[in-house]
Amino acid sequence: MLVIEGLLPFFSPRLWRALFERATRLSDSQLRFIGLSSMLAGLATLYVFWN
Repeated sequence: MLVIEGLLPFFSPRLWRALFERATRLSDSQLRFIGLSSMLAGLATLYVFWN
């Protein structure tokens, strides 16, 4: 997981910084929705590749 998370800052640090700055301006409910969406996408990916 850390390898995947490290790809964007490695290849495009300016874009990563801009995305991170935008993320700090999101509301708590928006961040929760993004977190829930990413967890569900991860679970769906595991399910697809595990079966």
